[in-house]
Amino acid sequence: MELLDETVVPERAHEVKREARAFAAEHIEPNAHEYHESGEYPWEILEAGMDAGLIAQDIGEEYGGRGFDLHQILAIAEEFYRADAGIALTLQLASFGAELLAEYGDEELQEKYLRPVAENDQITGLAVSEPETGSDLAGMSTTAEKDGDEYVLDGEKYWIGNGVEADWVTLYAKTGDDETNRYGNYSLFVVPTDTDGYEAEHVPEKIGMRASKQAHVVLDGARIPEENRIGVEGAGFYMLADFFNHGRIVVGGHGLGLAAAAIEEAWDFVHGRNAFGRQVNEFQSVQHILADMRIEFEAARALNWRAADEVADGTQGGFWASMAKVKSTEVANDCAERGMQLHGGRSILAENRISRVYRDVRIPVIYEGANEIQRNLVYSQTPE
Repeated sequence: MELLDETVVPERAHEVKREARAFAAEHIEPNAHEYHESGEYPWEILEAGMDAGLIAQDIGEEYGGRGFDLHQILAIAEEFYRADAGIALTLQLASFGAELLAEYGDEELQEKYLRPVAENDQITGLAVSEPETGSDLAGMSTTAEKDGDEYVLDGEKYWIGNGVEADWVTLYAKTGDDETNRYGNYSLFVVPTDTDGYEAEHVPEKIGMRASKQAHVVLDGARIPEENRIGVEGAGFYMLADFFNHGRIVVGGHGLGLAAAAIEEAWDFVHGRNAFGRQVNEFQSVQHILADMRIEFEAARALNWRAADEVADGTQGGFWASMAKVKSTEVANDCAERGMQLHGGRSILAENRISRVYRDVRIPVIYEGANEIQRNLVYSQTPE
């Protein structure tokens, strides 16, 4: 069964898609169960991905990367997440947030921080969410107060991928207090994780994507130089909103990879099991379930790749990105649930891949903006 075929993928992304598939087959899939069970950070697989030229290569060639575009990153996401979501998330978070520096930072800051990531000497992360605030980007309370030629950071961040492991993070903090312009009160900063006053610890164990580590970060009077601000003060919300349009396309790819895994598992199971004197796939009700899974998967994938075109072209990016993120991640949930049902009692065995997929699919419907927020955006940005 070939669900993640190249027919909807632009030709320029074919080669990297094949690279990602080969890497996933060799390094991710065979180790997925072990890392899910242990919850360990998959350093060896991350390093193998670096050697394969598939990590942090969305950074431009001028800084040592391969300059992958949105479609190429989406192609990688499909393949990695089909093999295992936890390991895949670790691999794709290695440069998370660096794109903001590449897009909006000054040349000196870019040279200092982007090159080591592109050359796989460092990894980074994006620090936005807080313990009490996730999707409300204009409701964050972490502050960056100007003090001479420095900013002083105070507050907390939560769910921060690589918050412990990263060499630096792109941090979103409040720099203004204008109640009439709540969207203009935030800025972005490069914050090295060895900065005094930056403390991070892993959040408690998760039920899914266990090979990816998130952190609780506490900032207590952490000082960074003014030149570590990315772009102009007060523009952070708008930078991040555009960045998340691209990110939601890729998160849609997370959903597509997971949905493909669920369908494959269900298909193989029912074609190899007998009940009531017949092979399970011979029952019409089972055939209809599998047909519905495939229909919804293909609809989601067509939408996701159409949305990638629209975001790349700058055409109503938020509208299309939100639709793709909702559809692909919710189809993944539906396919995982139906796959569990088709597996019957065996679905709850930890050794079975479908049970891991079932836990993993709960996460992408939340990160990069919960799907309820995405529906708000779809409605508010629908063209008249």
